[in-house]
Amino acid sequence: MVVITGGSSGIGRCTAALFSRNGWDVGLIARGQAGLDSAQAELARSGGVVHAIAADVSDAAALEDAAFRLAALLGPIDVWINGAGNGVFGRFLSVPEQDFRRVTEVTYLGTVNGTRAALRHMLPRNAGAVVNICSGIAFHGMPLLSSYSGAKHAVRGFTDSIRAELRQDRSKVRISIVFPPAVNTPFFSHAPTYMERLPRPMSPVYQPDPVAQGIFRAATKTSCEVTIGGVTKLFGLIGGVFPRLIEAAIFHLGYDGQMTDCPHAAALREPTLFAPSPNPGGIRGPFDRHTRRLTAPAWLSRRHRLLLPTGVALSAALLLAAYIL
Repeated sequence: MVVITGGSSGIGRCTAALFSRNGWDVGLIARGQAGLDSAQAELARSGGVVHAIAADVSDAAALEDAAFRLAALLGPIDVWINGAGNGVFGRFLSVPEQDFRRVTEVTYLGTVNGTRAALRHMLPRNAGAVVNICSGIAFHGMPLLSSYSGAKHAVRGFTDSIRAELRQDRSKVRISIVFPPAVNTPFFSHAPTYMERLPRPMSPVYQPDPVAQGIFRAATKTSCEVTIGGVTKLFGLIGGVFPRLIEAAIFHLGYDGQMTDCPHAAALREPTLFAPSPNPGGIRGPFDRHTRRLTAPAWLSRRHRLLLPTGVALSAALLLAAYIL
């Protein structure tokens, strides 16, 4: 059985559908009952076995209670995916302290709470896998997303630390981390903004499906880290060597690269930082026309053993081209 937090929309819901199609029983956790009901009904129509429980991942006790209830309904927890997250757009000093704190509590501490709940079920059996959904933003912080960037950097360090403990204890429980690129999900419709225009994902933008596939791979294989998309992988490869190049690419896009005047995006605005949506939700956001399929950098990312011998300079050139062109 797999448990997915943030399973009512976006990447979490897409991942739930993928696990269900592959014969897994699925437990969903999210705040919003309407989104959970919609996701559960969708999976059930496809023949999946699914149960959904409303809980806020920032509430450790509620999350542990949800874990025990799902285990009672569906059996032992084999995989736990920490997918719940939120964000706020705005210059650091423009973002209210309570907004910043809320992003940290959900995106970082929600992952901590979920990992704790999962390990309490897995360690006694000496079996299971935890997958933490991080972000390419963990390789380099982004302007206007200081709370989210900080939380994702924390998720990365936390995951490394827990993995080291599991290895020291010779545990067979695994913990993996997945680094998606910018993804077309309702995240951008739900995030409050303190800018004059609406938020949008920074290019290149991908659909949730390849991210779900990467999460499935992390959960079912032995990979410690899975990076989705060529540009995300290049961020990780060259970030420690040529950080100024990454800074130049981000500066080239500027604030405008994270904002939009799209009427469709405006119609779907529904900030949910402090309260869940009363609507059913979904997997994709309003940016279908901005998304990419397989690109040259993505092709190289799938063949990273060929990429590395060509040198960091080529990686840097590809990264800059991917952002500027």
